[in-house]
Amino acid sequence: MDDRLYIFDTTLRDGEQVPGCQLNTVEKIQVAKQLELLGVDVIEAGFPISSPGDFNSVIEISKAVTWPTICALTRAVQKDIDVAVEALQYARHKRIHTGIGTSDMHIKYKFNSNREEIIERGVAAVKYAKRFVEDVEFYAEDAGRTDNEYLARVVEAVIKAGATVVNIPDTTGYCLPEEYGAKIRYLVEHVDGIDRAIISTHCHNDLGMATANTISGILNGARQAEVTINGIGERAGNTSLEEIAMIIKCHKSIPVQTNINTTKIYPTSRMVSSLMNMPVQPNKAVVGRNAFAHSSGIHQDGVLKNVQTYEIMDPKDVGIDDNSIVLTARSGRAALRHRLSVLGIDMDGERLDKVYEAFLRLADQKKEIGDDDILMLAGADRTAGHHIKLKYLQVTSGVGVRPVASIGLDVAGEQFEAAASGNGPVDAAIKALKCIIRRQMTLKEFTIQAISKGSDDVGKVHMQVEYDGQLYYGFGANTDIIAASVEAYIDCINKFRK
Repeated sequence: MDDRLYIFDTTLRDGEQVPGCQLNTVEKIQVAKQLELLGVDVIEAGFPISSPGDFNSVIEISKAVTWPTICALTRAVQKDIDVAVEALQYARHKRIHTGIGTSDMHIKYKFNSNREEIIERGVAAVKYAKRFVEDVEFYAEDAGRTDNEYLARVVEAVIKAGATVVNIPDTTGYCLPEEYGAKIRYLVEHVDGIDRAIISTHCHNDLGMATANTISGILNGARQAEVTINGIGERAGNTSLEEIAMIIKCHKSIPVQTNINTTKIYPTSRMVSSLMNMPVQPNKAVVGRNAFAHSSGIHQDGVLKNVQTYEIMDPKDVGIDDNSIVLTARSGRAALRHRLSVLGIDMDGERLDKVYEAFLRLADQKKEIGDDDILMLAGADRTAGHHIKLKYLQVTSGVGVRPVASIGLDVAGEQFEAAASGNGPVDAAIKALKCIIRRQMTLKEFTIQAISKGSDDVGKVHMQVEYDGQLYYGFGANTDIIAASVEAYIDCINKFRK
């Protein structure tokens, strides 16, 4: 059996479906280029028929990257495939990813169909896609809950129809590792012609077993793993790329190798976290802030004597460099540009000038600027075209004093001012904002995250606001946490004003 494991990254498709994490096309291209540097084999760039934005992103990503295969998702519908073919026209290596639900639950309740008809529809979709591209991947949605004997019939039929990859998703994250591994093994042993296709894993993390299930699938014959950076994805997320890559690197007994340059893992993780405004939990395996931290006295003593007593990975292997350049207010454009380049962002001209100006303002407030700060600044220009902008904010608060906020907004070029008091400084500021923007809005979620640990740090605020029955997600970042909160609220308003 081939010892090459192909890494299929779906950060820009499955990962980007997380509410509040949508990227524009420019940001998607940044991530795609970084994934190419990381060494992923396949980039699932989007679901072209789902929206004009997804369609355009697949086109532009196809133009921007060179050697990875660009994959477009479709349903088992001819129109979906036609649109995917058009979106992939500029890709040097192209793949159509089509499929249909195969579990009895999906067949009965989603399609109101029967097993034989589902096989026919799957075969027809693969044959149709094969007319346009050589590389066709078939997904058997909810394969995790599909009877193995029937799943083998489906897989055998689509391989005969021309599928080059068969994806066996644990769509609901329900399988146990032993159960999922046995499912892959069953296909290897019972599907006629299985040697003509690559078996792929696609595991969700609803019960925290996505990585374990993926490894079990690999050990039983799967040779493609579908993953996302930081494990992001719908609900509880997908299998984490960095975990799979480092498990294989650390465990020589696993008989596969990947093309992943593991030293690019950490900067890629930080880029995706920053652009998608999605914090990485501190105790996240491999890339979390505490992944290489030791607070226990016993652990510290052991690490000081020999790092291998408690560390199975060298931080440098994942791209964490203890000697990385620290930027300050005295750093020049060249140093900033170099650091951005290390983080996968190429920037020149007017855009670099704007980010450098913002960098100097932040550097005056903070002693040192870290990578997360730089990525935040690089993504800050996304607010440039907003309908509503914060011009000024002044808040008076303290012990025994009722907080009062004064605010100034620019609404499509027109200036407005208001003041209000509240139960706290953030409450006062948002009430002042609502005096100008008179809409029935309800704050549903409010999360504050510090980038590092200093009192002068940039605070990142994530908000969820309900308006007219819809939820909108906003983000703000500022060394003043009250200003960051107002910016996040304004970000929400700008989204429902579109």
